[in-house]
Amino acid sequence: MRYLPLSDNERGQMLAKIGVQSIDDLFVDVPEEARLTGPIRELPNHASEMAVERHFKALAAKNTVAGEVPFFIGAGAYRHHVPASVDHIIQRGEFLTAYTPYQPEIAQGTLQMLFEFQTQVARMLGTDVANASMYDGSTSCWEAISMARRITKKKKAILSPGVHPHYVSVAKTMARFTGDILDTSLPTLDGTTDLEAELLNSIDDETSCVVVQYPDILGNINDLTRISHKAQEYKALLIAVVTEPVAMGAIKSPGEMGADIVVGEGQSIGVGLQFGGPYVGLFGCKAKYVRQMPGRLCGETVDAEGKRGFVLTLSTREQHIRRDKATSNICTNSGLCALAFSVHMTLLGEKGLRDLAMVNHTKAVKAADRLTSIEGVEMVTGNFFNEFTLRLPTDARAIVQQLADQQILGGVSLGRLYPDSDGLDNGLVIAVTETVLDEDIEIFANALETILSGGVS
Repeated sequence: MRYLPLSDNERGQMLAKIGVQSIDDLFVDVPEEARLTGPIRELPNHASEMAVERHFKALAAKNTVAGEVPFFIGAGAYRHHVPASVDHIIQRGEFLTAYTPYQPEIAQGTLQMLFEFQTQVARMLGTDVANASMYDGSTSCWEAISMARRITKKKKAILSPGVHPHYVSVAKTMARFTGDILDTSLPTLDGTTDLEAELLNSIDDETSCVVVQYPDILGNINDLTRISHKAQEYKALLIAVVTEPVAMGAIKSPGEMGADIVVGEGQSIGVGLQFGGPYVGLFGCKAKYVRQMPGRLCGETVDAEGKRGFVLTLSTREQHIRRDKATSNICTNSGLCALAFSVHMTLLGEKGLRDLAMVNHTKAVKAADRLTSIEGVEMVTGNFFNEFTLRLPTDARAIVQQLADQQILGGVSLGRLYPDSDGLDNGLVIAVTETVLDEDIEIFANALETILSGGVS
Protein backbone atom coordinates (compact mmCIF):
# COMPACT_ATOMS: atom_id res chain seq x y z
CA MET A 1 0.00 0.00 0.00
CA ARG A 2 1.40 3.42 -0.97
CA TYR A 3 2.33 5.76 1.90
CA LEU A 4 0.55 9.13 1.53
CA PRO A 5 1.80 11.75 4.03
CA LEU A 6 -0.79 14.34 4.98
CA SER A 7 -0.53 17.78 6.55
CA ASP A 8 -2.58 18.79 9.59
CA ASN A 9 -4.69 21.00 7.32
CA GLU A 10 -5.42 18.08 4.98
CA ARG A 11 -6.37 15.84 7.90
CA GLY A 12 -8.71 18.56 9.17
CA GLN A 13 -10.41 18.79 5.79
CA MET A 14 -10.91 15.02 5.68
CA LEU A 15 -12.40 14.94 9.19
CA ALA A 16 -14.71 17.85 8.38
CA LYS A 17 -15.87 16.09 5.24
CA ILE A 18 -17.11 13.08 7.22
CA GLY A 19 -18.53 15.22 10.00
CA VAL A 20 -16.25 14.54 12.99
CA GLN A 21 -14.03 16.82 15.08
CA SER A 22 -11.03 14.56 15.61
CA ILE A 23 -9.63 11.12 14.90
CA ASP A 24 -10.65 10.08 18.43
CA ASP A 25 -14.29 10.52 17.36
CA LEU A 26 -13.82 7.57 14.99
CA PHE A 27 -13.25 5.26 17.97
CA VAL A 28 -16.16 6.23 20.23
CA ASP A 29 -17.57 2.70 20.01
CA VAL A 30 -14.40 1.21 21.53
CA PRO A 31 -14.77 1.06 25.35
CA GLU A 32 -12.54 3.52 27.18
CA GLU A 33 -10.74 0.78 29.13
CA ALA A 34 -9.82 -0.99 25.87
CA ARG A 35 -8.08 2.03 24.34
CA LEU A 36 -4.34 2.63 24.48
CA THR A 37 -3.26 5.55 26.65
CA GLY A 38 0.35 5.57 25.43
CA PRO A 39 2.98 3.59 23.55
CA ILE A 40 3.00 -0.19 23.84
CA ARG A 41 5.83 -0.80 26.28
CA GLU A 42 6.82 -4.16 24.79
CA LEU A 43 7.56 -2.59 21.41
CA PRO A 44 10.73 -0.54 20.75
CA ASN A 45 10.52 3.11 19.74
CA HIS A 46 10.79 4.01 16.08
CA ALA A 47 14.25 4.02 14.52
CA SER A 48 15.87 5.25 11.32
CA GLU A 49 15.79 3.15 8.17
CA MET A 50 19.52 2.43 8.45
CA ALA A 51 19.17 1.32 12.07
CA VAL A 52 16.29 -1.01 11.23
CA GLU A 53 18.21 -2.49 8.30
CA ARG A 54 21.25 -3.06 10.49
CA HIS A 55 19.15 -4.72 13.18
CA PHE A 56 17.42 -7.12 10.80
CA LYS A 57 20.66 -7.99 9.03
CA ALA A 58 22.08 -8.99 12.39
CA LEU A 59 19.05 -11.18 13.03
CA ALA A 60 19.28 -12.71 9.55
CA ALA A 61 22.95 -13.53 10.10
CA LYS A 62 21.90 -15.96 12.83
CA ASN A 63 20.07 -18.15 10.29
CA THR A 64 21.69 -21.23 8.82
CA VAL A 65 21.23 -20.97 5.05
CA ALA A 66 20.21 -24.31 3.54
CA GLY A 67 22.20 -23.98 0.35
CA GLU A 68 25.47 -23.51 2.18
CA VAL A 69 25.52 -26.56 4.48
CA PRO A 70 24.76 -30.30 4.22
CA PHE A 71 20.95 -30.41 4.30
CA PHE A 72 18.87 -33.50 5.12
CA ILE A 73 15.66 -31.97 6.48
CA GLY A 74 12.27 -33.05 5.13
CA ALA A 75 9.17 -34.22 6.99
CA GLY A 76 6.76 -32.26 4.82
CA ALA A 77 8.96 -29.46 3.43
CA TYR A 78 11.70 -30.34 0.95
CA ARG A 79 14.68 -28.62 -0.60
CA HIS A 80 14.78 -29.06 -4.37
CA HIS A 81 16.55 -27.11 -7.08
CA VAL A 82 14.25 -24.51 -8.63
CA PRO A 83 15.47 -23.27 -12.04
CA ALA A 84 16.04 -19.51 -12.29
CA SER A 85 13.63 -19.43 -15.24
CA VAL A 86 10.77 -20.17 -12.84
CA ASP A 87 11.28 -16.90 -10.98
CA HIS A 88 11.62 -15.01 -14.28
CA ILE A 89 8.39 -16.37 -15.77
CA ILE A 90 6.21 -15.90 -12.69
CA GLN A 91 7.00 -12.19 -12.77
CA ARG A 92 5.57 -11.69 -16.25
CA GLY A 93 2.65 -9.27 -16.26
CA GLU A 94 0.11 -11.67 -17.78
CA PHE A 95 0.68 -14.16 -14.97
CA LEU A 96 1.81 -12.30 -11.86
CA THR A 97 -0.87 -12.52 -9.17
CA ALA A 98 -1.11 -14.01 -5.70
CA TYR A 99 -4.77 -14.86 -6.11
CA THR A 100 -7.56 -15.98 -8.41
CA PRO A 101 -9.16 -12.82 -9.87
CA TYR A 102 -12.78 -12.04 -9.11
CA GLN A 103 -13.23 -10.74 -12.67
CA PRO A 104 -11.87 -13.88 -14.32
CA GLU A 105 -12.91 -13.04 -17.85
CA ILE A 106 -10.28 -10.27 -18.02
CA ALA A 107 -7.44 -12.45 -16.74
CA GLN A 108 -7.03 -15.06 -19.47
CA GLY A 109 -3.32 -15.57 -18.75
CA THR A 110 -3.98 -16.42 -15.11
CA LEU A 111 -6.91 -18.68 -15.93
CA GLN A 112 -4.98 -20.55 -18.61
CA MET A 113 -2.15 -21.14 -16.14
CA LEU A 114 -4.59 -22.48 -13.54
CA PHE A 115 -6.18 -24.72 -16.16
CA GLU A 116 -2.75 -26.17 -16.96
CA PHE A 117 -1.97 -26.46 -13.25
CA GLN A 118 -5.17 -28.47 -12.68
CA THR A 119 -4.27 -30.79 -15.55
CA GLN A 120 -0.77 -31.38 -14.22
CA VAL A 121 -1.97 -32.03 -10.66
CA ALA A 122 -4.76 -34.40 -11.75
CA ARG A 123 -2.38 -36.42 -13.87
CA MET A 124 0.27 -36.51 -11.15
CA LEU A 125 -2.13 -37.62 -8.41
CA GLY A 126 -4.07 -40.01 -10.65
CA THR A 127 -7.42 -38.26 -10.15
CA ASP A 128 -10.12 -37.30 -12.65
CA VAL A 129 -10.12 -33.63 -11.66
CA ALA A 130 -8.10 -31.20 -9.57
CA ASN A 131 -8.93 -27.71 -8.36
CA ALA A 132 -7.04 -24.44 -8.81
CA SER A 133 -5.03 -25.02 -5.61
CA MET A 134 -5.60 -24.65 -1.88
CA TYR A 135 -3.91 -22.80 0.97
CA ASP A 136 -1.49 -25.61 1.91
CA GLY A 137 -1.30 -29.37 2.39
CA SER A 138 -2.61 -29.48 5.96
CA THR A 139 -5.75 -27.46 5.24
CA SER A 140 -6.26 -29.50 2.05
CA CYS A 141 -6.29 -32.59 4.26
CA TRP A 142 -8.96 -31.10 6.50
CA GLU A 143 -11.02 -29.99 3.48
CA ALA A 144 -10.95 -33.58 2.23
CA ILE A 145 -12.26 -34.85 5.58
CA SER A 146 -15.06 -32.26 5.45
CA MET A 147 -15.84 -33.26 1.88
CA ALA A 148 -16.06 -36.93 2.89
CA ARG A 149 -18.54 -35.99 5.63
CA ARG A 150 -20.75 -34.17 3.12
CA ILE A 151 -20.68 -37.11 0.71
CA THR A 152 -21.15 -39.99 3.15
CA LYS A 153 -23.28 -38.18 5.76
CA LYS A 154 -21.03 -39.75 8.42
CA LYS A 155 -18.60 -38.07 10.83
CA LYS A 156 -15.99 -40.64 11.85
CA ALA A 157 -12.63 -40.10 10.15
CA ILE A 158 -9.81 -42.61 10.69
CA LEU A 159 -6.37 -41.02 10.40
CA SER A 160 -3.51 -43.43 9.85
CA PRO A 161 -0.57 -43.24 12.30
CA GLY A 162 1.56 -42.37 9.26
CA VAL A 163 -0.16 -39.01 8.65
CA HIS A 164 2.04 -35.99 9.40
CA PRO A 165 1.35 -34.81 13.00
CA HIS A 166 0.93 -31.19 11.86
CA TYR A 167 -1.81 -32.28 9.46
CA VAL A 168 -3.45 -34.24 12.27
CA SER A 169 -3.22 -31.19 14.54
CA VAL A 170 -5.00 -28.98 11.98
CA ALA A 171 -7.74 -31.59 11.59
CA LYS A 172 -8.21 -31.81 15.35
CA THR A 173 -8.48 -28.03 15.62
CA MET A 174 -11.12 -27.80 12.91
CA ALA A 175 -13.06 -30.85 14.17
CA ARG A 176 -13.75 -28.98 17.41
CA PHE A 177 -16.16 -26.78 15.46
CA THR A 178 -17.77 -29.39 13.21
CA GLY A 179 -18.37 -32.37 15.46
CA ASP A 180 -16.23 -34.72 13.37
CA ILE A 181 -14.86 -37.68 15.31
CA LEU A 182 -11.18 -38.29 14.55
CA ASP A 183 -9.72 -41.72 15.24
CA THR A 184 -5.96 -41.14 15.49
CA SER A 185 -2.89 -43.04 16.68
CA LEU A 186 0.88 -42.62 16.73
CA PRO A 187 3.49 -44.35 14.56
CA THR A 188 6.01 -46.72 16.09
CA LEU A 189 9.63 -47.57 15.43
CA ASP A 190 9.05 -51.33 15.25
CA GLY A 191 8.25 -51.51 11.54
CA THR A 192 4.52 -50.91 11.90
CA THR A 193 2.95 -49.61 8.68
CA ASP A 194 -0.35 -48.13 7.56
CA LEU A 195 -1.50 -51.53 6.32
CA GLU A 196 -1.56 -53.18 9.71
CA ALA A 197 -4.71 -55.03 10.66
CA GLU A 198 -5.54 -52.42 13.31
CA LEU A 199 -6.13 -49.79 10.65
CA LEU A 200 -8.22 -52.03 8.44
CA ASN A 201 -10.22 -53.41 11.36
CA SER A 202 -11.09 -49.93 12.59
CA ILE A 203 -13.21 -49.24 9.48
CA ASP A 204 -16.91 -49.71 10.22
CA ASP A 205 -20.37 -48.49 9.21
CA GLU A 206 -19.81 -45.15 10.97
CA THR A 207 -16.62 -44.35 9.04
CA SER A 208 -16.75 -41.47 6.58
CA CYS A 209 -13.15 -41.73 5.42
CA VAL A 210 -9.73 -43.22 6.00
CA VAL A 211 -6.80 -40.79 5.67
CA VAL A 212 -3.44 -42.30 4.71
CA GLN A 213 -0.19 -40.49 3.91
CA TYR A 214 1.76 -41.70 0.87
CA PRO A 215 4.73 -41.99 1.44
CA ASP A 216 4.03 -41.79 5.17
CA ILE A 217 5.73 -39.70 7.85
CA LEU A 218 8.43 -42.38 8.31
CA GLY A 219 8.98 -42.62 4.55
CA ASN A 220 7.16 -45.94 4.04
CA ILE A 221 5.56 -46.55 0.64
CA ASN A 222 2.49 -48.73 1.09
CA ASP A 223 0.02 -50.26 -1.35
CA LEU A 224 -3.28 -48.47 -0.73
CA THR A 225 -5.41 -50.99 -2.62
CA ARG A 226 -6.41 -53.04 0.44
CA ILE A 227 -7.55 -49.96 2.33
CA SER A 228 -9.49 -48.75 -0.71
CA HIS A 229 -11.36 -52.03 -1.01
CA LYS A 230 -12.13 -52.17 2.71
CA ALA A 231 -13.37 -48.56 2.69
CA GLN A 232 -15.63 -49.25 -0.29
CA GLU A 233 -17.22 -52.16 1.59
CA TYR A 234 -18.40 -49.72 4.26
CA LYS A 235 -19.24 -46.87 1.85
CA ALA A 236 -16.34 -44.81 3.19
CA LEU A 237 -13.84 -42.80 1.17
CA LEU A 238 -10.09 -43.24 0.95
CA ILE A 239 -8.17 -39.97 1.26
CA ALA A 240 -4.48 -40.06 0.33
CA VAL A 241 -2.10 -37.32 1.51
CA VAL A 242 1.04 -36.60 -0.54
CA THR A 243 3.60 -34.30 1.08
CA GLU A 244 6.37 -35.01 -1.46
CA PRO A 245 4.91 -34.72 -5.00
CA VAL A 246 8.27 -35.50 -6.65
CA ALA A 247 7.69 -39.08 -5.48
CA MET A 248 4.86 -39.36 -8.00
CA GLY A 249 7.53 -39.48 -10.71
CA ALA A 250 8.71 -42.86 -9.41
CA ILE A 251 5.81 -44.61 -7.67
CA LYS A 252 2.22 -45.46 -8.55
CA SER A 253 -0.21 -42.60 -7.95
CA PRO A 254 -2.83 -42.86 -5.18
CA GLY A 255 -5.63 -42.47 -7.71
CA GLU A 256 -4.44 -45.59 -9.53
CA MET A 257 -4.86 -47.53 -6.27
CA GLY A 258 -8.45 -46.41 -5.74
CA ALA A 259 -8.11 -43.25 -3.65
CA ASP A 260 -11.30 -41.19 -3.85
CA ILE A 261 -9.65 -37.91 -2.86
CA VAL A 262 -5.95 -37.10 -3.09
CA VAL A 263 -4.54 -34.01 -1.38
CA GLY A 264 -1.08 -32.78 -0.67
CA GLU A 265 1.57 -30.12 -0.52
CA GLY A 266 3.04 -28.78 -3.76
CA GLN A 267 5.96 -26.82 -2.26
CA SER A 268 8.53 -29.31 -3.56
CA ILE A 269 7.95 -28.21 -7.15
CA GLY A 270 8.70 -24.62 -8.04
CA VAL A 271 8.69 -23.18 -4.51
CA GLY A 272 11.86 -22.98 -2.44
CA LEU A 273 12.20 -23.20 1.32
CA GLN A 274 11.55 -19.62 2.39
CA PHE A 275 12.05 -19.90 6.18
CA GLY A 276 8.64 -21.53 6.58
CA GLY A 277 6.51 -20.67 3.55
CA PRO A 278 4.63 -20.00 1.40
CA TYR A 279 3.01 -23.30 0.47
CA VAL A 280 0.42 -24.46 -2.06
CA GLY A 281 -2.21 -27.12 -1.40
CA LEU A 282 -3.04 -29.76 -4.00
CA PHE A 283 -6.53 -31.25 -4.22
CA GLY A 284 -7.88 -33.85 -6.66
CA CYS A 285 -10.78 -36.28 -6.61
CA LYS A 286 -12.97 -38.58 -8.67
CA ALA A 287 -15.21 -36.80 -11.17
CA LYS A 288 -18.40 -37.94 -9.46
CA TYR A 289 -17.50 -35.91 -6.37
CA VAL A 290 -16.60 -32.68 -8.17
CA ARG A 291 -19.66 -30.78 -6.92
CA GLN A 292 -18.48 -31.30 -3.35
CA MET A 293 -14.89 -30.30 -4.06
CA PRO A 294 -13.81 -27.08 -2.32
CA GLY A 295 -12.07 -24.22 -4.09
CA ARG A 296 -12.32 -23.23 -7.72
CA LEU A 297 -12.22 -25.03 -11.04
CA CYS A 298 -11.08 -23.33 -14.24
CA GLY A 299 -12.44 -24.63 -17.52
CA GLU A 300 -11.75 -24.24 -21.23
CA THR A 301 -14.40 -22.89 -23.61
CA VAL A 302 -14.80 -20.81 -26.78
CA ASP A 303 -16.03 -17.25 -27.07
CA ALA A 304 -18.71 -15.85 -29.40
CA GLU A 305 -16.21 -15.82 -32.24
CA GLY A 306 -15.15 -19.41 -31.65
CA LYS A 307 -11.79 -18.48 -30.12
CA ARG A 308 -10.32 -20.54 -27.29
CA GLY A 309 -10.90 -19.04 -23.85
CA PHE A 310 -10.86 -19.90 -20.16
CA VAL A 311 -13.50 -19.36 -17.49
CA LEU A 312 -14.00 -19.89 -13.80
CA THR A 313 -16.29 -22.90 -14.11
CA LEU A 314 -16.88 -23.90 -10.51
CA SER A 315 -16.62 -21.63 -7.46
CA THR A 316 -17.72 -23.23 -4.23
CA ARG A 317 -16.23 -20.73 -1.81
CA GLU A 318 -18.36 -18.40 0.27
CA GLN A 319 -16.88 -15.28 -1.34
CA HIS A 320 -18.24 -16.43 -4.68
CA ILE A 321 -21.61 -17.87 -3.67
CA ARG A 322 -24.05 -17.75 -0.74
CA ARG A 323 -22.50 -18.87 2.53
CA ASP A 324 -25.06 -21.64 3.04
CA LYS A 325 -24.15 -23.09 -0.37
CA ALA A 326 -20.38 -22.91 0.10
CA THR A 327 -18.34 -26.07 0.67
CA SER A 328 -15.67 -24.20 2.62
CA ASN A 329 -14.41 -20.86 3.82
CA ILE A 330 -10.69 -21.70 4.13
CA CYS A 331 -10.02 -23.01 0.63
CA THR A 332 -7.72 -20.10 -0.20
CA ASN A 333 -6.08 -20.33 -3.61
CA SER A 334 -2.29 -19.87 -3.59
CA GLY A 335 -2.12 -18.44 -7.09
CA LEU A 336 1.53 -17.38 -7.24
CA CYS A 337 2.82 -20.66 -5.80
CA ALA A 338 0.52 -22.59 -8.16
CA LEU A 339 2.04 -20.63 -11.03
CA ALA A 340 5.57 -21.49 -9.88
CA PHE A 341 4.53 -25.15 -9.57
CA SER A 342 3.06 -25.19 -13.07
CA VAL A 343 6.06 -23.44 -14.63
CA HIS A 344 8.50 -25.86 -13.01
CA MET A 345 6.40 -28.85 -14.04
CA THR A 346 6.23 -27.56 -17.61
CA LEU A 347 10.00 -27.14 -17.73
CA LEU A 348 10.47 -30.68 -16.42
CA GLY A 349 7.85 -32.48 -18.45
CA GLU A 350 6.91 -36.07 -17.63
CA LYS A 351 10.33 -37.48 -18.51
CA GLY A 352 12.06 -34.76 -16.52
CA LEU A 353 9.94 -35.47 -13.45
CA ARG A 354 10.67 -39.18 -13.69
CA ASP A 355 14.40 -38.53 -14.11
CA LEU A 356 14.36 -36.14 -11.14
CA ALA A 357 12.56 -38.73 -9.03
CA MET A 358 15.12 -41.41 -9.87
CA VAL A 359 18.00 -39.09 -8.93
CA ASN A 360 16.31 -38.47 -5.58
CA HIS A 361 15.80 -42.16 -4.91
CA THR A 362 19.32 -43.12 -5.95
CA LYS A 363 20.88 -40.55 -3.64
CA ALA A 364 18.57 -41.58 -0.77
CA VAL A 365 19.60 -45.23 -1.14
CA LYS A 366 23.27 -44.21 -1.08
CA ALA A 367 22.72 -42.15 2.07
CA ALA A 368 20.74 -44.93 3.75
CA ASP A 369 23.48 -47.48 3.04
CA ARG A 370 26.18 -45.19 4.42
CA LEU A 371 24.31 -44.13 7.55
CA THR A 372 23.17 -47.63 8.51
CA SER A 373 26.79 -48.79 8.30
CA ILE A 374 27.38 -46.80 11.49
CA GLU A 375 27.34 -48.91 14.63
CA GLY A 376 24.10 -48.52 16.59
CA VAL A 377 22.13 -46.97 13.69
CA GLU A 378 19.20 -49.04 12.41
CA MET A 379 16.85 -48.60 9.46
CA VAL A 380 13.17 -48.39 10.41
CA THR A 381 11.62 -47.75 7.00
CA GLY A 382 11.01 -50.56 4.51
CA ASN A 383 10.35 -49.31 0.99
CA PHE A 384 11.11 -45.62 0.60
CA PHE A 385 11.49 -42.88 -2.02
CA ASN A 386 13.79 -40.06 -0.87
CA GLU A 387 12.98 -40.09 2.84
CA PHE A 388 13.54 -42.72 5.52
CA THR A 389 13.67 -43.07 9.30
CA LEU A 390 16.61 -44.25 11.38
CA ARG A 391 16.61 -45.51 14.96
CA LEU A 392 19.55 -44.07 16.86
CA PRO A 393 20.96 -45.48 20.11
CA THR A 394 20.13 -42.22 21.92
CA ASP A 395 17.69 -39.29 21.83
CA ALA A 396 17.69 -37.93 18.28
CA ARG A 397 16.90 -34.38 19.39
CA ALA A 398 20.28 -34.05 21.09
CA ILE A 399 22.02 -35.52 18.05
CA VAL A 400 20.28 -33.08 15.68
CA GLN A 401 21.41 -30.16 17.84
CA GLN A 402 25.01 -31.36 17.94
CA LEU A 403 24.98 -31.75 14.16
CA ALA A 404 23.50 -28.25 13.76
CA ASP A 405 26.31 -26.89 15.93
CA GLN A 406 28.66 -28.27 13.24
CA GLN A 407 26.63 -26.63 10.44
CA ILE A 408 24.99 -29.91 9.39
CA LEU A 409 21.19 -29.99 9.16
CA GLY A 410 20.85 -33.69 9.85
CA GLY A 411 17.16 -34.47 9.58
CA VAL A 412 14.11 -34.08 11.80
CA SER A 413 13.81 -35.91 15.12
CA LEU A 414 10.55 -37.71 15.78
CA GLY A 415 10.80 -36.46 19.35
CA ARG A 416 10.35 -32.95 17.99
CA LEU A 417 7.37 -33.96 15.85
CA TYR A 418 5.81 -35.97 18.69
CA PRO A 419 6.99 -34.22 21.89
CA ASP A 420 4.48 -35.96 24.17
CA SER A 421 4.98 -39.52 22.91
CA ASP A 422 7.00 -42.39 24.31
CA GLY A 423 9.15 -44.65 22.16
CA LEU A 424 9.80 -42.18 19.34
CA ASP A 425 12.61 -40.09 20.83
CA ASN A 426 15.32 -42.11 19.08
CA GLY A 427 13.75 -41.75 15.63
CA LEU A 428 15.40 -39.51 13.03
CA VAL A 429 13.72 -38.73 9.68
CA ILE A 430 16.24 -38.16 6.87
CA ALA A 431 15.36 -36.58 3.49
CA VAL A 432 17.75 -36.76 0.54
CA THR A 433 17.00 -34.80 -2.64
CA GLU A 434 18.93 -34.01 -5.81
CA THR A 435 20.53 -31.06 -4.00
CA VAL A 436 22.55 -33.38 -1.73
CA LEU A 437 26.10 -34.06 -2.87
CA ASP A 438 28.06 -37.25 -2.21
CA GLU A 439 30.43 -35.26 -0.01
CA ASP A 440 27.44 -34.00 2.01
CA ILE A 441 26.50 -37.59 2.78
CA GLU A 442 30.04 -38.37 3.86
CA ILE A 443 30.30 -35.24 6.04
CA PHE A 444 26.98 -36.12 7.70
CA ALA A 445 27.91 -39.75 8.24
CA ASN A 446 31.36 -38.97 9.67
CA ALA A 447 29.94 -36.39 12.07
CA LEU A 448 27.16 -38.72 13.22
CA GLU A 449 29.62 -41.58 13.71
CA THR A 450 31.91 -39.38 15.79
CA ILE A 451 29.05 -38.11 17.97
CA LEU A 452 27.67 -41.61 18.61
CA SER A 453 31.10 -42.93 19.48
CA GLY A 454 31.47 -40.25 22.11
CA GLY A 455 34.19 -38.38 20.27
CA VAL A 456 34.46 -34.76 19.23
CA SER A 457 34.09 -33.98 15.55
